[in-house]
Amino acid sequence: MAREFGRSQRVASEMQKELASILQRDVDDSRLGFVTINDVELSKDLAVAKIFVTVLDAQDDAAKRANVKVLNEISPFIRHELAKRMRLRHISELHFYYDHSFDTGMRVAELLGDLHHDEGHDASAAPEDVVDKSQQDD
Repeated sequence: MAREFGRSQRVASEMQKELASILQRDVDDSRLGFVTINDVELSKDLAVAKIFVTVLDAQDDAAKRANVKVLNEISPFIRHELAKRMRLRHISELHFYYDHSFDTGMRVAELLGDLHHDEGHDASAAPEDVVDKSQQDD
């Protein structure tokens, strides 16, 4: 019987929780904003971890890139803290990436809100202003 979740998925889930805790409690770097861990993808051999983050208080792309750069610079410290908390023989090499899905989702929600707002104006038009094109004489 196959397992529903493989070992790498279970380790990635635990790693995500521990990384969030480390960033919240142990990392004291004023260059970092409010960083959240969205996802962790591990290679099958658990040697490399791709960590996808968002920075909630970063206003522009430069600030987002700067936060990711800082995370990659302090990744040896984070990896050391992770090794203390997780019971693994080898700890993955950590690579941080910015996750644009949050920004994309916010943009889609904004566009849908605008669309809904525009439809509200069309629905409030007087019935005599609406003309059925199929009943028009040419």
